[in-house]
Amino acid sequence: MPGEISAMGETKMVVGLGNPGRDYVETRHNVGFKVIHALAEVLNIEVRKKKFGAVFGAGEFVNKKLILLKPWRFMNRSGRPVATAIGFYRLRLEDVLVVVDDMDLALGRIRIRQKGSSGGHKGLADVLEAMGSENICRLRIGIGRRERQDPVDFVLSRPTEEEKELLNAAIAGARDAVLCWAEYGIDAAMNKFN
Repeated sequence: MPGEISAMGETKMVVGLGNPGRDYVETRHNVGFKVIHALAEVLNIEVRKKKFGAVFGAGEFVNKKLILLKPWRFMNRSGRPVATAIGFYRLRLEDVLVVVDDMDLALGRIRIRQKGSSGGHKGLADVLEAMGSENICRLRIGIGRRERQDPVDFVLSRPTEEEKELLNAAIAGARDAVLCWAEYGIDAAMNKFN
């Protein structure tokens, strides 16, 4: 039932973008999913329910309901599952945070913004288009880029062992930034983690 979760207090939703399927699990493009897994582990939330064209789970954090959602469509088709879940739970846009990879950020850096364009990220662009607004909080995780490699090939490739260390640290930092956002709001998260 709509409102079932929100009846117990404020509700926040974290969306991690990635590509479904085994072939993509360890790729750079799936760091959004990895942040959802890191949050699920620390909050003891099972992300297994299927609805909205997504896989999700819900739990509690600082007296708020926290929904963790992974759209189960290819990256550039993420918008509809996100919009459907937002509508179902009657969430305000400021109560949603989207986690994505970013080739224009140095490997291992994270950056949080309250709103803005997609910056060329097709998954985020699809979410913004589906919502009809750029006023959605987003957390970007830098995956770097290789100038001589095709961008599509690069994001769908697996990081080296050295790169994995930096990415794992960034995923842990992103997890902490999400928890800060959920507890204290976007301004606090930007001040602490940008």
